[in-house]
Amino acid sequence: MEPPLRTYATAQLTGTRDHQCDAIAVFTDGRLGTRAYVLLDGVGDNERVRQWARAAARRLARTAARRGDAETGLRAVYSAYAVENGGYGPKAAAVVAVATPGKPLTVAWSGDSRAYLVLDGMVQRLTRDHNVRRVFGGSRHRITSCLGAKETDAEVRNYWGHDAIESATHPAGDVRLLLASDGAYEPHEDAWRKLASLLGGTPREAARRFATTAVDEALAAEGRSQRPGSSLHADNATVLVADLTG
Repeated sequence: MEPPLRTYATAQLTGTRDHQCDAIAVFTDGRLGTRAYVLLDGVGDNERVRQWARAAARRLARTAARRGDAETGLRAVYSAYAVENGGYGPKAAAVVAVATPGKPLTVAWSGDSRAYLVLDGMVQRLTRDHNVRRVFGGSRHRITSCLGAKETDAEVRNYWGHDAIESATHPAGDVRLLLASDGAYEPHEDAWRKLASLLGGTPREAARRFATTAVDEALAAEGRSQRPGSSLHADNATVLVADLTG
């Protein structure tokens, strides 16, 4: 069975960080033609987080593709790290999408990495950020769940009002999938930019345009800020764009 894919492309820029701590992985299970797309946004800016995020992304992609479902895969890996690290190891905001021919697209996330779909020129966001801004309008930079944590759904729900892992589905069909780290989507959001205007052309063109303009916008915003000690910066910007077939 053919993979549920025309083509996909990725783009990554480090911004003004010292390390690229975002990670992308794609894995296809040839038995079912199931393909998993993963994007992790590592928490921190050091070599340990960078290496862990890359390994964790590969692990999550393999698990989700073999299980044929984004939420099942993410829960398995989330639980494994909770046992292995006890919540004290590196962490990352995670989003995973799993596509299987003829079946609905499944998406799951823990943190504020996002998944979008582009259909008929319209952009639909599938995820809801796990951050303080969602809970009570506080900082968007403080996430409320992530891969590498040990808290259960009930614990996170009792404290923050949402589960540690959430999921969404979309009917099978020809769509363009976008996965993006906060360093890639926040500058566009701050500039009130219409995302559809960035996502035309081939997946490679769209991915490069989305990431490059995000960093350019963040650098421009940083330059406009005159406040001493401003927290504005160009973060790691990572994007995956895939054209899926039903």
